[in-house]
Amino acid sequence: MAKQSSVRQLAARAITRVTLGESLGSVLPQLQEKLSKKDQPLLAELSYGTLRYYHRLDAWLKFLTEKPLKEKEQDIHNLILVGLYQLFFTRIPPHAAIGETVQVTRTMGKAWARGLVNGILRNAQRRVEELHDLEERSPVCDWSHPKWLINTIKRAWPEDYQAILTGNNQPPPMTLRVNEQKIKPARYLKKLLDDCITAKQSKIAPQAITLVRPSAVDKLPMFHEGAASVQDESAQLAATLISAKPGDHILDACCAPGGKTCHLLELNPDITVDALDADSVRLERVAENLQRLGLTANVLCGDATDPDSWFPGKAYDHILLDAPCSATGVIRRHPDIKLLRKAEDIDALAQLQQKILKAIWPLLKPGGTLLYATCSIMPQENHLQIEQFLSETPDARLQSIDGPWGHDTGFGKQLFPGSGSSVNSGDGFFYSLMVKMDS
Repeated sequence: MAKQSSVRQLAARAITRVTLGESLGSVLPQLQEKLSKKDQPLLAELSYGTLRYYHRLDAWLKFLTEKPLKEKEQDIHNLILVGLYQLFFTRIPPHAAIGETVQVTRTMGKAWARGLVNGILRNAQRRVEELHDLEERSPVCDWSHPKWLINTIKRAWPEDYQAILTGNNQPPPMTLRVNEQKIKPARYLKKLLDDCITAKQSKIAPQAITLVRPSAVDKLPMFHEGAASVQDESAQLAATLISAKPGDHILDACCAPGGKTCHLLELNPDITVDALDADSVRLERVAENLQRLGLTANVLCGDATDPDSWFPGKAYDHILLDAPCSATGVIRRHPDIKLLRKAEDIDALAQLQQKILKAIWPLLKPGGTLLYATCSIMPQENHLQIEQFLSETPDARLQSIDGPWGHDTGFGKQLFPGSGSSVNSGDGFFYSLMVKMDS
């Protein structure tokens, strides 16, 4: 079994690699392989939690030190952040949080930092009221988001920005998608309750069941038989917004990891789906998901902006474009986005989305529909994007989206992350539905 100090060392290493540009989703599995299964959840908790509150912890650390640590000592900087996270956001006893964190300096070969780490963490305990006063003086410290992102969200959604930023700092719920080809949602919910797994059905997504506490998938009834998959409630709306009928031919563009592809096939077993993505590695996940659920799709590796390189030639009745985006609607699931995403990325992504829209629109039959979806809350990627597309595409018409969810922007519906409302607890998503008119 790995020592607990090793867990903290690996957590600090995970934070450092994210600050250098890697995603936590790619880093964490590599580091977890170095630990026993028993220690892996603690590494995940320390890594996700420290990144979730990185900007607040960093502001605290600057307050507690007379001068910033040198660039070459970023590993010590991030180790202290992990220590602060344990002290103020976990139930780990303070003596253990400090002792184990200080011990890491030896295993890192930086015993000189032992006194420094110990002193800062103990000083933080003594000056807790001053640390909290910082939150009142600094929005970055208060919301634990970068300044550009706070300002952008505030400008875009002045009445909702506080709820959005608060939601971004909450751990996300675990939601299942029930495969109605195997079992009805109400019956699956009963199976969960019979297994002492408390859960509730969604009020907006018919196949969605949200667990009160996350569970290992191995403990879910009939999971390996394909009765359920893990998928956020908001993401599950996509397949329900496409009115497919038997025999329809559908393109799922930018489909990886394939959750929406599988949902479409679960709801409509007599359709054919071309599942397209440019990332061959992520397409392996699509194939795995299809296989586990016993579903079949035509998996295509190709660039959505260049249909000539992959389009099989048969026009589509419906297109689902799950466009590449800033992922600012799923920050609570991926807190590393706060560090990885930059302000200038938004315009670049909006241009790419526009290019994809224009490239795949000709592949849609007259009378067919295109559902545009992002997991973003940025207007440039969402309703402003659709407004521009409609103004430049004479044969495109907006269709209304009904349902007791989301904010109607006039060009589609916007869901905010973790609103905490009685209706929706899902991620931040945007949906817009367009129909192609006869030319």
